[in-house]
Amino acid sequence: MTEQEDDRKFKARENRLRRRARRQGLQLVKSRVRDPQASEYGKYRLIEPERNLGIAGYPWALSLDEVETELAALAEWGWTEKRARER
Repeated sequence: MTEQEDDRKFKARENRLRRRARRQGLQLVKSRVRDPQASEYGKYRLIEPERNLGIAGYPWALSLDEVETELAALAEWGWTEKRARER
């Protein structure tokens, strides 16, 4: 597999998780840090956009694997877009 194919698969997975988060009333946000030596580089967090409230990975702590795990746990717990609006 080439590096370009890896990049496409990574971006496709990131977009898939963004859609999954959106369906649960959340927003997946990626750190804007561009220094590979910084601890926040390439990390994510989940927020509730209406209140700009950090839900998981705050401030910047989640890898894509961890994002997937958090979204699954929130779904199992019953976190949905409708329930997010009720909070």
